[in-house]
Amino acid sequence: MRAAVFKGVGQPLAIEDRQRPVAAAGELVLKVAYCGICGSDIHGTEASPFVLPPGVVLGHEFAGAVVESGDAAFQPGDRVIGVPLRECEDCRPLGECRDGLGIHCPRTKIVGLATDAPGGYAEFVKLGARHALRVPAGVDLQHAALAEPLAVGAHAVRAAGPLLGARVLILGAGPIGLAVLQFARVAGAGQVMVSEPDATRRARATALGATVVLEPGAVVDACTAAAPDVIFECVGAPGLIQHCMALAKVRGRIVVVGVYRHEDPIIPRVGIRKELTLQFVLGYVAEDFRLVLDMLADGRVRAAEMITAVIGLEEVPAVFESLRKPNPHAKVLIAPGEKP
Repeated sequence: MRAAVFKGVGQPLAIEDRQRPVAAAGELVLKVAYCGICGSDIHGTEASPFVLPPGVVLGHEFAGAVVESGDAAFQPGDRVIGVPLRECEDCRPLGECRDGLGIHCPRTKIVGLATDAPGGYAEFVKLGARHALRVPAGVDLQHAALAEPLAVGAHAVRAAGPLLGARVLILGAGPIGLAVLQFARVAGAGQVMVSEPDATRRARATALGATVVLEPGAVVDACTAAAPDVIFECVGAPGLIQHCMALAKVRGRIVVVGVYRHEDPIIPRVGIRKELTLQFVLGYVAEDFRLVLDMLADGRVRAAEMITAVIGLEEVPAVFESLRKPNPHAKVLIAPGEKP
C-alpha cells in the first residue's frame, strides 16, 4: 500500500510503499476513505522537545470501511471511525486500558503519532475493534473523518463546566476552535466571541454560530467592556495562557486546548489575584466520539463548513509543508485511495 511517511525535521513527507496491515484477533483493517491533516501532525514534525521519530506514518483523524475483521461484531464493508489509541502490550489483549485511562495513560500510543502505530495517511490503517465506532446512516464519511477534532471540542467544553448563559471567548478559529464554538453553543453559551486574525476563518466562525468575531487587536477592549466567564485557548502559541489570564474576569475559567511544545512562562500572581481556574485538557474519551456521531447524524453540529480541501495522497507532501505557514484553511482531508 502507499503511505505518506515522516522522514525527519526539515524534510518533506515521502510517499512510500508499505506492507498492508493484517488484522489479528480483536483488530480491524480499514480502507481509509478520508483522513484529516491535524495541527498536531504539523507541530510534531517540527523541532521541539517532543518531535516525532522518523518513520512515522501520520494520521489520527480517519474514517473508512472495514476490509478485514478479527472481531465478529464487525464485517467487511462496515463504515467506521476509530478512536485512535493503541494500548500497551499488557493491555492490548483486553482491547482497552485496564485502568480506564485511555489517552491519558503514559503507555498508550496515539495511532499516527508513533512508529509502531501507523496512521491514516495511507491506503489502509489498523485499529483495535473496541476503538471502532459505526458511522450512522446518512453521515458522509468526509464528515465522519472530522469526528476526532470535533471530539476534542466536545471534551474541552465538558471540562469547562456549566456554560448556560455564559459569555465565552475562543482564541483561534482553526478546526479545534470551530469545534469548541459549536459545542459551546450546544451547551447553552449566551455569547460566543471568537478571536482570529484571518478574515476567511472569521467568516467561517460566524457561519458556525459565533455571535461576535474579532481581530486579536480588538480583544482587549472587548474583554474590558465585558470580561468573559470562560476562555478557551485553541491556538497553542507562546504567551497566550498569560494573555488569557489577563483577559479573564475574577473567578473566571480558562481552558487550555491548544498545544504549545516549549516552555511558556506565566505570572501566577495574576491568577491568584483573580482566583482563576486554569484547566488543561488532552484529547477525549470514547463517549465524546459517540456524542459527535449522534450530533452529526441529527445536524446539531456541522462538519461540511470545516472542510476546506480534499487532496490525493500524492499531493500530501507539498500541501503538508504549505500548512506550516499561516493560512485560511480549516480542515484539509486526504483521500488516500484516489485523487478526488
